[in-house]
Amino acid sequence: MAYKSLLQYIDILEKEGELIRIKEFVDPVLEITEIVDRFSKSEDNGKALLFENTGTGFPVLINAMGSYKRMCLSLGVDSLDNFGKEIEELFIDITGPKSNVFDKLKLLPKLSSISSWMPKTISGRGKSQEVIYKDPDLNKLPVLKCWPEDGGPFVTLPMVITKDPISGIRNVGMYRMQIFEKDLTGMHWHKHKVGARHFNEYKKIGKKMPIAVALGGDPAYTYAATAPVPDNVDEFLLAGFLRKQKVELIKCITQDIEVPADADIIIEGYVDPEEDFIWEGPFGDHTGFYSLADWYPKFHVTCITHRKDAVYPATIVGVPPMEDAWIGKATERIFLAPIRLAMLPEVIDYNLPFEGVAHNITVVKINKTYPGQALKVMNALWGAGQMMFNKIMIVVDEDIDIHNYDELAKAIYNNLNPESDIHFSTGPLDVLDHSSTKYTFGSKLGIDATVKFIEEKDESGLIEIVVPEEIYIDKLKVTPEISNIKLLKEYGILIVSIKKESKQQIERMAELLYQQEVTSSVKIIIFVDQEIDVEDKSMIAWISSGNIDPKRDSIILKGSKKTYSKIFIDATRKSLKRDGFKRDWPNIVVSDEETIRKIDQKWNSLGLGEFISSPSLKYRKLNRNTGAIAND
Repeated sequence: MAYKSLLQYIDILEKEGELIRIKEFVDPVLEITEIVDRFSKSEDNGKALLFENTGTGFPVLINAMGSYKRMCLSLGVDSLDNFGKEIEELFIDITGPKSNVFDKLKLLPKLSSISSWMPKTISGRGKSQEVIYKDPDLNKLPVLKCWPEDGGPFVTLPMVITKDPISGIRNVGMYRMQIFEKDLTGMHWHKHKVGARHFNEYKKIGKKMPIAVALGGDPAYTYAATAPVPDNVDEFLLAGFLRKQKVELIKCITQDIEVPADADIIIEGYVDPEEDFIWEGPFGDHTGFYSLADWYPKFHVTCITHRKDAVYPATIVGVPPMEDAWIGKATERIFLAPIRLAMLPEVIDYNLPFEGVAHNITVVKINKTYPGQALKVMNALWGAGQMMFNKIMIVVDEDIDIHNYDELAKAIYNNLNPESDIHFSTGPLDVLDHSSTKYTFGSKLGIDATVKFIEEKDESGLIEIVVPEEIYIDKLKVTPEISNIKLLKEYGILIVSIKKESKQQIERMAELLYQQEVTSSVKIIIFVDQEIDVEDKSMIAWISSGNIDPKRDSIILKGSKKTYSKIFIDATRKSLKRDGFKRDWPNIVVSDEETIRKIDQKWNSLGLGEFISSPSLKYRKLNRNTGAIAND
């Protein structure tokens, strides 16, 4: 379905009971974030929120794709799996053998459909240029300051449109933009992104880089800007496929670049590659931690245009789950078919758990037919596009429901021998990964949880383990530094919260726990900081995947006839004093006490429904100080 405007999508949300209008003033500085965070983490992911009184001339739409239902509504489908099925059918039709001329003629309607999705530049001005400001002032927009330690207000849902200066091929990426002056922002593209590559090409030829930033319009545009399409594939072509209608583009007023004619707001400008970078950040990021300040290019704004009825779209990110988790779920479903068809036909399904914040955890289900196949899949995916950022990959057999985490955990327990089925690799990591010893580079952990062929089995020691019927947890408090313990007996996982004093302390505790009869049937032992709630499985998964450089932080001890082999994982925060960790470690993203108090007081007057307490109350205790950097 093609939406003609963001307002049309808002109407659909309202008809479906998926929207709350807030008519009273809510401050874009911290207050909107605090309200949205409560809805995002509520049991049903809350509603989309339209803040109509922002102190500016623009309402703010947020959490508009923040549930499975709203993600489907935004793309006009009943199920996100529809796109994967359509891609697979299209691929088979086009590439399959044709026995005669009539079979070939049947392809013509398919090819015609594809051509109808191609973006098209039209003449004249579009809806997005109904109002034009050649003396631009970004302060007129309700740009959010999301979290207390953010470096300032950030545009969080921008479609940043750039072109390769040599080939002219367009890219649409989503790179946050911190506002510094009325006509100056940062341009936060990471070194691995296409926007950064275009920037480097402009630098080589010594020319300023024209850029346009689109906000709003059909939600398919916004999704496409986040999607991991192959390099040199136009994201507006993907948007055309999703909405089954081409994206109409118009020329900018002050820059030689095209933008969607029906977007809500357009910010035109340029980056000068010869200019010094600007110190940008910190920013409360989708990992749940602050991404710390660094140097990024300056974006000079030359013009702002917008629809007369423009709505400012925004999102917030932080401790999962947030709206971006559902955008990631769409990517998971849409790109399954291309992975199977173009790379790995043995892949049946894959899952990106919310706790893995898109790149930390990937679970893959395969049709296994030969030994070593799980390792082959790991290596292939680690070499594919944005999957190169993945840190922990788990491969299981085709009979496992990978979206049922109880079933998944049991499959891992039944099929995992840590001695032989844990595989480490090394490669690129996401810029936002805070735990690697080296910036953007570190280790990866592969877990082969498939049933093993005879060639894969380790026959070096048959197990004759007798698991005690009664397990006394207190016996596992083998040192006074242990604060709390949680044994997940059916999964063979032990969670140990500790007051960490040194890396050697972890090694010593691993040896002591290994020797306990109670841990004979345990295969995975995870150490976390004493502030972590060992009863909260979701928190454990998020912290454990985020806080580790897998090879550095893992200890594998061999099994015997009396105990399974075990992997010990140090998922505590790292520091120079305790671990020799030389990078700054970020704090977890939480609201401040004053903002929480303000929203508590005004909740009932805003018409938000049943009171929801602040999720930050749960996470604030995990930080030992204020500020973006953890000082310990």
